Amino acid sequence: QVQLVESGGGLVQPGGSLRLSCVASGSIFGIYTIGWYRQAPGKQRELVADITRDGITNYADFVKGRFTISRGNAKNTVYLQMNSLKSEDTAAYYCNGVVRATAWSPRRDYWGQGTQVTVSS
Repeated sequence: QVQLVESGGGLVQPGGSLRLSCVASGSIFGIYTIGWYRQAPGKQRELVADITRDGITNYADFVKGRFTISRGNAKNTVYLQMNSLKSEDTAAYYCNGVVRATAWSPRRDYWGQGTQVTVSS
């Protein structure tokens, strides 16, 4: 079983910063793309940023220049550094990983439980 656990959410004022972390654990043969999605109330879940095992990053237009995604040295951890936060960044942020549990398993999507980010004065 693969688990993704997020941390680092909270309340921050507009213009402030937060750093989200996600740790993948369990039966993991390989982690391919891992990244962050967010979902605001009444809206669909949307991609924020992701990063491949080769370090190629992909960002949504609305976070380019403000957010930075990176992987830890152990490769099972992903971070999202969020700067210049805006009220419209308020959402639940979910970690997503494309993971192969064993050498014989297909790649599958796994999700964390989410961490709330609230940007408000």
